[in-house]
Amino acid sequence: MDCWKNGEFLTKEQVTISPYDHGYLYGLGFFETFRTYNGEVFLWEQHWERLEKTLSAFRIELTYTKQELLQVVQGLTRRNGDEDGYFRLNVSAGVHDIGLQPDHYPNPTVLVMRKALPPTVRGTEKTASWIATPRNSPEGPTRVKSHHYGNNVLARFELPSLAEQEGFMCTASGIVAEGITSSIFWVQNGMLYTPSLDTGILNSITRQWLIDYTHTTGIPVKEGHYSREQVEQADELWVVNAVQEIVPIRKLETYHFPGNNGEIYRNVHAAYVDALPKGDELA
Repeated sequence: MDCWKNGEFLTKEQVTISPYDHGYLYGLGFFETFRTYNGEVFLWEQHWERLEKTLSAFRIELTYTKQELLQVVQGLTRRNGDEDGYFRLNVSAGVHDIGLQPDHYPNPTVLVMRKALPPTVRGTEKTASWIATPRNSPEGPTRVKSHHYGNNVLARFELPSLAEQEGFMCTASGIVAEGITSSIFWVQNGMLYTPSLDTGILNSITRQWLIDYTHTTGIPVKEGHYSREQVEQADELWVVNAVQEIVPIRKLETYHFPGNNGEIYRNVHAAYVDALPKGDELA
């Protein structure tokens, strides 16, 4: 089975979405992506908290509990031979008439989708390039993980593949923002840097973990507004997200970096792997 929708396990061929769902009509849907390790979701509480906060802001009433949806993930894992997978938990506003719903959304469409993890060796390096498409402004005060993904799609069109490369996006004013599917971190003179949330980037769960970790270990980290040139002059460069974990960048345009040989990268990467649910055979 590939999918679960509103209480039923389905194949991808069986699952349907009404064209009257406001997730389709108006892009009013939100999601979390994560992976399992030995059958367990890493940082599940953080993913759930972010989703709940977003749904509350858009007045969507989630009709399943945190534990019920975690059991769905476990059920999909069992139905796929107990193999770990890449999951998307998706909540859209549900079926309503054409026109904006004035009050709230009590009957959302809730989906959990699974696909196999790509056979990538942990620590595999990528290259990166600057993207011409500017990062758009967020939906509200802060960016949420929503169906409003057109900006990312336009940026994706600029690259032949995301398997070996990541695209770096800047704001309309030229401030470094984030990758097409990742958060950006770099090291210079022993200091760790990353764009601040007020650039309009997503506060990714892996980004939060990494910043929290550096605070507990004394690695200095600064969040702010940075130019392309500051990234290009870095001693180390990485991107992070929940599925690919912490990915070292070996080259950005014509600028070269130590990739997975970077000293701070190796320390942080080792700590991340150590924090994963025990029994992870990929470590």
